[in-house]
Amino acid sequence: MDAALHQPGLFDAGGPSPGWQRLFDDAEGGVRYLAGVVAPGQARDWFETLQQVIEWKSQRRMMYERMVEVPRLVASWWLDDPDLPAVLREAGQAVRTVVDAPFTAVGLNFYRDGNDSVAPHGDKLHMLVPGHPVALLSLGHPRRMAIRANDPPRHSVQVDLEPGSVLVMSHRSQTTHQHGIAKTRSPVGPRISLAFRVRPERPQWNGRSRHARACERGAGR
Repeated sequence: MDAALHQPGLFDAGGPSPGWQRLFDDAEGGVRYLAGVVAPGQARDWFETLQQVIEWKSQRRMMYERMVEVPRLVASWWLDDPDLPAVLREAGQAVRTVVDAPFTAVGLNFYRDGNDSVAPHGDKLHMLVPGHPVALLSLGHPRRMAIRANDPPRHSVQVDLEPGSVLVMSHRSQTTHQHGIAKTRSPVGPRISLAFRVRPERPQWNGRSRHARACERGAGR
């Protein structure tokens, strides 16, 4: 992986951040990786807090003509939710120091061990605002992500997502590449990923109850 050129206006909101690794290029910045965005102690504290304060949900979905358990736990929040946990607000601020995007939502994935995974995929375009990237903040133990081009010869790279690191994927890359985390028999500890996105719509709470908002968060993603 070679070092990325500085990308003002997309990757740096608070000044130059040397160390970006360029995984794939496109006109919107491609896919890039930056280790050490969050200090180890802070990353560990956030991981431990999220394990405790987030109402993690298990999901089921249709696959191969049968219902299967999604192999990880999930949660999601709008960033303007009055009940947004402080740890998510702080994590979003950390990501915005290196990625200049008006993020409106965060999706969380909890990989409990090597049996948890996410199949190769691109994010759903109708749930993203064109032109804005997706930024993944990793906490907990490292896991290896594979990123593969859709078109032949289907070049691919693998990157170990370290705690405190940020992976940034352009909107366009969701149509040209797939990313995923495979199951592994190697001993790995739990990991939490925070995917910051710019969603097409933001809710207007208008005094709705916390329970109603919780139901909305659980629907989808």
